[in-house]
Amino acid sequence: MIKKVDHIGIAVKSLENTLPFYTDVLELTLLGIEEVESQKVKVAFLQAGGTKLELLEPTSEESPIAKFIEKCGEGIHHVALGVESIEERIIEMKEKGIQMIDQQPRLGAGGAQIAFMHPKSSTGVLYELCEKKGMKG
Repeated sequence: MIKKVDHIGIAVKSLENTLPFYTDVLELTLLGIEEVESQKVKVAFLQAGGTKLELLEPTSEESPIAKFIEKCGEGIHHVALGVESIEERIIEMKEKGIQMIDQQPRLGAGGAQIAFMHPKSSTGVLYELCEKKGMKG
């Protein structure tokens, strides 16, 4: 069911202030930056070995990431699990008693189809199911 850990989402207040740590200090490769207007975030992806780090900067105070930072501070926000057939995985999770935040897949960064599990149903961790059709990695 789970192919791999696709990426780890990290909430940050500012990509401009945070990126130098990842690119200069850790020497990770910046894969790109994009804005996901529906989620009110600007996203930077970095290659970290066989997985990616996704830095999430809120673009609005109404952003779920802004609310997360206000409540918890900057840091790990979610773990994204790469799957195939995301619609089937959502049904499977619900059959196993997992409360889904997203009942249907929605568009995420990089053109991926995503759906989040509610952390109350997944041992306190926010997990994202992530399907990238027709894309490598």
